[in-house]
Amino acid sequence: MTEAIPYGTGETRDGDDGTTHVLHFVLHLPHPVVRVWAAVATPEGLPQWLAAADLLEPHLGGGVTLRWLNAERDGAGTVVSGRVTAWDMEAVAEYTVEVHGRVRFHMEPAPADSLATVLRFTNEFTGSDEQRLDNLAGWHQHFEYLSDALDGRPADWAAWTPDRFQQLRAEYADGR
Repeated sequence: MTEAIPYGTGETRDGDDGTTHVLHFVLHLPHPVVRVWAAVATPEGLPQWLAAADLLEPHLGGGVTLRWLNAERDGAGTVVSGRVTAWDMEAVAEYTVEVHGRVRFHMEPAPADSLATVLRFTNEFTGSDEQRLDNLAGWHQHFEYLSDALDGRPADWAAWTPDRFQQLRAEYADGR
């Protein structure tokens, strides 16, 4: 891993539909927007760090089906489907899917370095505090994979273990 991924933050709101969590990560990636976009918004880029895009219709309202690869070797890979709920080429890709809710990637060139990208990530979902901790740890780990993939080292899903996830989850539970 090239650089440490900063810890995500979150806010929680109670509403009529349950508890809504909004998680935020801000990443400074030493790669141009076009490379980061390819990683977060194309069927070729997503499996290198997140999930296989079994369906990704690149337009507002398009369908999306993501299949997580980290547990697939055990036959337990999570599959979620939904819609593309925002799409602005090389700027915003947003998917609203089952279980994970709204997942938004907002990219812009870093201020003073057009060859770097600021990626602002938001995940909004309704769920328990346990799910909030799971999502913070899971996204954090996936962003480590994203950083590695952008540096030419895509995730080796066959070698995945839950160890790093469990470490991150414990750190988030301790208030990091």
